[in-house]
Amino acid sequence: MSDCQPITHAAKDKDGVWRDPHDLADHLRAVAGLASQHASRFNGADWAHLAGLWHDLGKYRPRFQHYIRQASGFEADAHIKGEAGKAPHSTAGALLACDRFGMAGRVFAYLIAGHHAGLYDWFGGLDVRLDSKDSRDEFDEALTQQPPADILGHGAFVPDLRAMPGGKDGFALWVRMLFSCLVDADFLDTESYMDFDKSMQRGDWANVQNLLEQFDQFMTRKTSAADPTPVNLLRADILQQCREKAQDAPGLFSLTVPTGGGKTLSSMAFALEHAKRYNKRRIIYVIPYTSIIEQTADIFRSIFGDAVVEHHSNAEADPDKENHKSRLACENWDAPVVVTTNVQFFESLFAAKTSRCRKLHNIVDSVVVLDEAQLLPPEFLQPILDVLNLLTRHYGVTVVLSTATQPALCTREYFDAKNNMRGLDNVREIMHNPDALCLALERVKVRLPDDWSISLGWDALAKEISERDSVLAIVNRRKDARELWQRMPEGTLHLSALMCGEHRSQIIRQIKARLQDGILTRVISTQLVEAGVDVDFPVVYRALAGLDSIAQAAGRCNREGRLLQGEVVVFIPPQPAPPGQLRKAEDACRSVLYDHTGKPLERALFAGYFEKLYHACNLDAQGISKLLEVDGKTFAVNFRSAAEKFKLIQDEDSAPVIVRYRGLDGSDETVEKLLNTLKKDGPERWLMRKLQRYIVTIHCREVMRLLAQGDVEEAIPGLFVQVSDWLYDEKLGISLDGLPRSSYVCVV
Repeated sequence: MSDCQPITHAAKDKDGVWRDPHDLADHLRAVAGLASQHASRFNGADWAHLAGLWHDLGKYRPRFQHYIRQASGFEADAHIKGEAGKAPHSTAGALLACDRFGMAGRVFAYLIAGHHAGLYDWFGGLDVRLDSKDSRDEFDEALTQQPPADILGHGAFVPDLRAMPGGKDGFALWVRMLFSCLVDADFLDTESYMDFDKSMQRGDWANVQNLLEQFDQFMTRKTSAADPTPVNLLRADILQQCREKAQDAPGLFSLTVPTGGGKTLSSMAFALEHAKRYNKRRIIYVIPYTSIIEQTADIFRSIFGDAVVEHHSNAEADPDKENHKSRLACENWDAPVVVTTNVQFFESLFAAKTSRCRKLHNIVDSVVVLDEAQLLPPEFLQPILDVLNLLTRHYGVTVVLSTATQPALCTREYFDAKNNMRGLDNVREIMHNPDALCLALERVKVRLPDDWSISLGWDALAKEISERDSVLAIVNRRKDARELWQRMPEGTLHLSALMCGEHRSQIIRQIKARLQDGILTRVISTQLVEAGVDVDFPVVYRALAGLDSIAQAAGRCNREGRLLQGEVVVFIPPQPAPPGQLRKAEDACRSVLYDHTGKPLERALFAGYFEKLYHACNLDAQGISKLLEVDGKTFAVNFRSAAEKFKLIQDEDSAPVIVRYRGLDGSDETVEKLLNTLKKDGPERWLMRKLQRYIVTIHCREVMRLLAQGDVEEAIPGLFVQVSDWLYDEKLGISLDGLPRSSYVCVV
């Protein structure tokens, strides 16, 4: 290898022999080509190409070339006196862009300077870095080495900020999209050199036409085996309407189907037909809760096989669900069907880190189904609506809002301007007549409190519920679930987030089996059972909550229409919902239902309910929109600050505890084996993902108390493990009140 040949990477082959190094100029040209290809779908090819050419310009400096040879072993004696560690190299290209293009060069500065560390805030971040002497030295040293003319040139391309999608309101998303194109291209080209075998396992997915054929075959088998019940006939009609409406032009759609109407499969039918008609590349199915994502992914995997990538924090490294190819696809979402969560999807759209942003360009030209759209968090609703508008208007995305209770997301203006909402306009409903459909799928009668001012005590409620053979009672808090459960007859089942995911899944399977076999089944649960858990009780009790929560609870009652009419009882619990979003939802529900003489769940009520709820909330509580504003003069954006604040789950005050759950029969040794592996090998990625199934998240003060008592120990920084036998109850999950199992007394 010649000393004068600039390189960017070095690696050994399988036999431990050094391969020819990765030529720097070749890398820059390859990244430019890949990035340009990624960005061509939103007319950003020239911007991405130039960012690719200049992203590693700083690697031409002698300091980096000495570093890479020393680090790789090519020149074991290479050393620059006084300089240790890695050589910075991601500022030279940023400075070149600013010098050549002025204000437009700042776009490239964000991309290039952040392609390792992530997008910066401008003021106090990137501006300081670009103005430093070290950065200017990097720039001067790199150009002194005379990089090839085709690398330094920009041809006929002259950046024009007037061409950015969405104008200044779309600037932040556009930069993130370009950033995604650059960092994914950089990863992919580096991977092709460092690990060619791994690189070759990417791609080669089934196309949309193949997926649609598989789906049609599955649905033919499913419908031919279904009994011609009224519910199944309605589901077939819903499916057909989705197929027909898929021919409409891309944009924003709503799919309003009552719970039990087959939204999951019908929305997938719409997505596939629409993708085929308009050349969309993939289907992204977004689900609010990790607790229900697995069953949805399993449904799709039974149809499409390994074309489905399940990407969320709890996804297991299970060979039956995930292989090496699908793990790679989680990095950049290049699979044709992606099943993910609200947290993963929306936090990525506002992210600054390279690993989170890398997938964004693969959202372009996709069909995004937002399942249970009413659960979009109100405190982040405004930035979410803004980004959905930008995606549908400028990036070829079709969005489907799928729910039984459509939220009121249209633009609204109030006398107090701070309550205004920039909403989703021109949302087209897929169903011909949602009102008639709601009436046709009405399977329950809802009984409201006779007196809204009188609460029902736990003892009285337990007595009333205990008189039912099979019943589901849903309360608002984990503490409430325990209070009520303790008063119920022996054999009553319990569900809450104080139980680990594996425990909850096993209980849900047990509930389904008992209901199917006609066995008496009483369940006390928090609201985690409401979204996507397909259970079918003849009677459901629901503590007063948001109107949408009551509707979701009703969806667990007479779900299959086997009864003439199911019964849903709304009661006032001893304590109101805790202050915050739950309390605001409860108040909005009271306002809508108080003195209402019609049916409590008639569709017309939901628009008024959501309007009251959103009006009571700060729809941008973290000020995300302000952080991402640009003035058209400085183009200064607070990318990093916005990303840090856009957290749908605020976990600063909570900590994860791995519990030693051994299964319903107490014989499962899985978690013990995983903990032994953790102790032996440390926190490997696959292992941590498997351990997610045994984690319960609780408040930090509770963890510190348990740690002081010796009930938990810290396995690795920030992750705790159960030590005391009594800490995890086989029926209730983690015990936070300090009582051993024997202290729980069931009242018959």
